[in-house]
Amino acid sequence: MDRARCFDTPVKRPGVAWTLDDVSARFFEAAITARRLPPVRVQGYFNTWPAFARSEWEAYSADEPVRLSFPPSPEEVDRMLETMQWVLWLEVEQRHLVWMRAKRYGWREIAIRFACCTKTAQRHWQAALDHVTANLNAASR
Repeated sequence: MDRARCFDTPVKRPGVAWTLDDVSARFFEAAITARRLPPVRVQGYFNTWPAFARSEWEAYSADEPVRLSFPPSPEEVDRMLETMQWVLWLEVEQRHLVWMRAKRYGWREIAIRFACCTKTAQRHWQAALDHVTANLNAASR
């Protein structure tokens, strides 16, 4: 599934059945939205040291690189939170599998993590998404 298609999945209308591709796209969008959220920082602490310029060799290990991404829109955050509620229908191992695939881990990496072959990992992923799809379609009736 390409990146452009995943953002074409709006909030589903009543009476329209969810498909496996719709659920997969929503998980992918939720993973991207979660990555675009601003980092969590400890409140109340600040640095009184002045900023200073580092030489080239000091700058290599100085600070973590600055992430330049636009923050997600409120609609994207709402869809992400709704999608995160869906994982409550899954077992813990299924949650890990679905989120690893939503983050675009390769099937080989997923299979190594779960100590199975790639086809078995794909079948478990599809079964987890089928379970979510069935619950969504049952709730929309």
